[in-house]
Amino acid sequence: MRLGLKKDEVRLDVYNLEWRNEFDRVKNAIIENTNIAEHRIEHIGSTAIIGMDAKPIIDILVGVNDISNFDAGIVNGLKNIGFLRLKVQRPGEIVFARFTDETYLVKTHFIHLVEYKEELWNNLVFFRDYLNSNEDARLEYSKVKKDYLVKSSTGANEYTEHKEAFVKKIFNLRLKGV
Repeated sequence: MRLGLKKDEVRLDVYNLEWRNEFDRVKNAIIENTNIAEHRIEHIGSTAIIGMDAKPIIDILVGVNDISNFDAGIVNGLKNIGFLRLKVQRPGEIVFARFTDETYLVKTHFIHLVEYKEELWNNLVFFRDYLNSNEDARLEYSKVKKDYLVKSSTGANEYTEHKEAFVKKIFNLRLKGV
């Protein structure tokens, strides 16, 4: 299994069962190095969707009570296992990344620190679960992702924007109680 993408690179790899094992290894390291409880750590993103081709980056959702006031030991614990806080500004979210080496050119993992069981947490978990249980949605999402790659293999922000309408459609299903 080869994880990682360079800045602005967009590539999809064929689904790999090792992605789940890698998530489990990192989850255990988070538990051992922070005060985060096991049930507050989830595998999200396309590597968590069975059978889905995905960017070879493991996305991990970590829930805290208050994103504006959480234990500083969490940041130190994540740093101990190779995660650095990024300057990414997203509402209600703090993003950390792990890199292949000290050049910081290739990211292999993201941690999305959010408020536990609040809207963003619920949306991200719902999205994963919905696509894992709904083949039509999974196939549609796969097509959306691959359509972008027909045009470009760069532009991480543009790739995310390209998928946004589909993602919001699924988030809205949660609000409708689907």
